[in-house]
Amino acid sequence: MRRFAVMIVAVGVLGTGSPAHAIGSVPQHTPGFNGTVWATAYAGDTIYVGGDFTAAVVDGVQVRRSRLAAINARTGKLLDWAPAADGTVRAIATGGGAVYVGGTFGTIGATKRDGLAKLDGTTGTVSAMLNHTMTGAPYALLIAGNRLYAGGNLTEVNGESRGRLAAFSLGSGKLDPAWQPKADDQVQALASGGGRIYVGGRFKKINGIGGSPRIAALSPSGGTLDTGFKTKATVIVYGIAVGPTGVYAAHGGRGGTVAGYALDGTTRWTMTMDGNPQALALLTGTLYIGGHFDNICASTATGSQGSCKDGQTKRVKLAAADPSDGSLEPWTAHGNGVLGVLAMAASPALGTVAAGGAFTMINDTARKRFAQWSA
Repeated sequence: MRRFAVMIVAVGVLGTGSPAHAIGSVPQHTPGFNGTVWATAYAGDTIYVGGDFTAAVVDGVQVRRSRLAAINARTGKLLDWAPAADGTVRAIATGGGAVYVGGTFGTIGATKRDGLAKLDGTTGTVSAMLNHTMTGAPYALLIAGNRLYAGGNLTEVNGESRGRLAAFSLGSGKLDPAWQPKADDQVQALASGGGRIYVGGRFKKINGIGGSPRIAALSPSGGTLDTGFKTKATVIVYGIAVGPTGVYAAHGGRGGTVAGYALDGTTRWTMTMDGNPQALALLTGTLYIGGHFDNICASTATGSQGSCKDGQTKRVKLAAADPSDGSLEPWTAHGNGVLGVLAMAASPALGTVAAGGAFTMINDTARKRFAQWSA
């Protein structure tokens, strides 16, 4: 196993255990899409896909799907589930037989929904719940406990002020009046673990408090800042993954980095690449990384355009790392395109990882904007 292209910032193992054998590098045969995939989420044997596409591509034939689609994750077949959104879907969360979607749409089918909706996971029917007016749009959704959390550039929900973050009751769909944290800039990512809600993005302060820029931990009930988690992050966070003993963040910047944090926010390791990582997924002891990078750098030193200065290992748009120390894994599934991979999801029950984005090839085989791998 090659251990290259990682700068260890602090010594120590997070205790996630030895990495499992990586999934295969050859993706499953699945539908593609004629536009960018921005969001993916598993629910049982199904993976739901959202983006700005207007059709799925099945064996070269276009099948109408308006920004939302579902695929049988075991067989790779396109399902009949086909609610039609009139604008881009940026985020998906699943739970309790429902699919929650967020983005810049104004209607789904004939039903008006202002950027947020609850759909039946089998029929695609729009629920009467979760009908709100919003200023701004959700870029990330998360189900934790009895709440749906939303993050993005939201400034108002139903005329009530919100600071890029909001929460809704899963039981009633109503806006939660108790959860009102305020980020001073855009939120890009949400994740949960250990009784915390982790938020990532461009912000420098939460609730007017400094010390947790770009990535912070919040109380799931009141939205107060958890000062037991503090990092020294200086650049935007695009994606977050949470393990039993560590938190992982995809950071932008000159080149871009993935950072492994301890549960108190201490940086344990960083991996540097020559383009931004934009999505993360954890599966059986391996951290999968998607973005628009072409190489993993041998050190943190990068040039003015983010190029690796001290050597590199080729990993085009996709890579895998050991979450205990950030060392590069041998899994190789090269993508293509400028934007590359924008969304990732993992299903421990199925042993699969999925990626969506703007790529059209994986390892020189056509995979238009969506791919799934299994062991």
